[in-house]
Amino acid sequence: MSADSLPPTDEMSAVTLTDAVEESQFSQRVLIRRIIGRPDGGAGLAGQKVRVGGWVKTGREQGKGSFAFLELNDGSCPANLQVIVDAAVSPLGQLVPTGTCVHVEGELKVPPEGTKQRIELRVHKVLDVGTVDPAKYPLPKTRLTLEFLRDYVHIRPRTNTISAIARIRNALAYATHTFFQKHGFLYIHTPIITTSDCEGAGEMFQVTTLISDGEKLEKELIKNPPPSEADVEAAKLLVTEKGETVAQLKAVKASKEKINAAVVELTRAKENLSKLEERFKLKPGIPEKGGKIDYSQDFFARQAFLTVSGQLQVETFACAVSSVYTFGPTFRAEHSHTSRHLAEFWMVEPEIAFADLQDDMKCAEAYVKFLCQWLLDNCLDDMEFMVKNFDKSAIDRLRMVASSDFVRVSYTEAVAILEEASKERQFENKVEWGIDLASEHERYLTEVKFKSPVIVYNYPKGIKAFYMKVNADNKTVAAMDVLVPKVGELIGGSQREERYEVIKERILEMGLPLEPYDWYLDLRRYGTVKHSGFGLGFERMILFATGLENIRDVIPFPRYPGRADL
Repeated sequence: MSADSLPPTDEMSAVTLTDAVEESQFSQRVLIRRIIGRPDGGAGLAGQKVRVGGWVKTGREQGKGSFAFLELNDGSCPANLQVIVDAAVSPLGQLVPTGTCVHVEGELKVPPEGTKQRIELRVHKVLDVGTVDPAKYPLPKTRLTLEFLRDYVHIRPRTNTISAIARIRNALAYATHTFFQKHGFLYIHTPIITTSDCEGAGEMFQVTTLISDGEKLEKELIKNPPPSEADVEAAKLLVTEKGETVAQLKAVKASKEKINAAVVELTRAKENLSKLEERFKLKPGIPEKGGKIDYSQDFFARQAFLTVSGQLQVETFACAVSSVYTFGPTFRAEHSHTSRHLAEFWMVEPEIAFADLQDDMKCAEAYVKFLCQWLLDNCLDDMEFMVKNFDKSAIDRLRMVASSDFVRVSYTEAVAILEEASKERQFENKVEWGIDLASEHERYLTEVKFKSPVIVYNYPKGIKAFYMKVNADNKTVAAMDVLVPKVGELIGGSQREERYEVIKERILEMGLPLEPYDWYLDLRRYGTVKHSGFGLGFERMILFATGLENIRDVIPFPRYPGRADL
């Protein structure tokens, strides 16, 4: 990997053992990673005075309360810095509880021989302490399950596992931008709120103010009741009377002042009538028209949803500036409680003009390899933590994918392989041409049959989205899925249908209305271009890399049916 592609945090291997360690530019501390992440474990920094800050992982008083050992972590790396505090410097009782935050100043020392640490900090001064009541702190020192931690999403980042996942997630995000920027892609921010359903599945969160507006109106009408029909009729009668008065004054050629005064009174009466008629029409609840919800009164004057994909929108830029990508949150209102589903998740979606399915597969393979190598080069300590605690094969799996040529098989070939395999093994889901491959099928292909990443392409058009290019056989579309060990499908993509009449017919075949996609059809009407793209589920990539089993543990704030904490 070239030096200019390394993240700014990966500088440890470049330092010499005599370099002074500097404080962070924007905080009053030295990152613990800059001390113990050096090739010598920090031993070369002995004698330097530093300030560090972090949270106590474990603390214990020693020497009959004369001093205390603290294992301090600031989140910059998985390892802790051992800190020694004398009782003369600070009361030890407030420092040793797990979860305590301390900001200290001291001198780095080489510990006695026989200890595992290469460097430790002797504290001269305690600058700040964020105390913890051990009886109430929700994260005790005992090993905690990931399921338990989901009830404490606001505190779980302090655990070794969640902080390691956060660094891995950060590294993969950095790598994503690095890869696409390096290859000349533009990063496009696509909308969170959309009026288009990319997948055509209908499992979308609706965005509306009709309910809250209806509730506000109901409260307002209770506080200020609407006028009665009699009130409206009385106001109409008053307008008639005032109008007749003006007419009479004009008929007798009254003075200009009298006529003007009467006109003013008539105008006021008309304005009052208009307000009364408007309030008289107000009805509590959701507005309806013709027996259906009247979305013309909604915030966007039409139905709107949280996006399930930025693909359709980012295509507008691919059809103008060529190579683009979007990377952001997407939403699915699917009532699923499996370990593979979230209501809010992140997608990486590149789109490439003048590219066919072969180009698309080539880009997807290069991107996945790049991500795997990036973690090996820049996040090895966190990956070693994952190997030690969760999945012994995690690093080997990354190395295998990073160094392998992805096997490519057509959907038809894949089904034939699975049908042959089903003679000797039992699949839960029946194998036949036309099915959407299940996770067990995908994992058989990548883990058992080929023992390699696999790209399956040319799927039946009946199981794929309307925007995928129909092949010459009129039975399949130019779609592809990248399958990897552990998770199965990691990427789904396709060459997009650029022919106007064909894609219009596909939309109608799917039972979708044309009107919301009229702008999308414009891309085919005006200067249509061959283009392709794919989507990578970011959380799936993290599951693949770490070996964790539940997708709720690899996103900072998981949203799923019944839970949307914070």
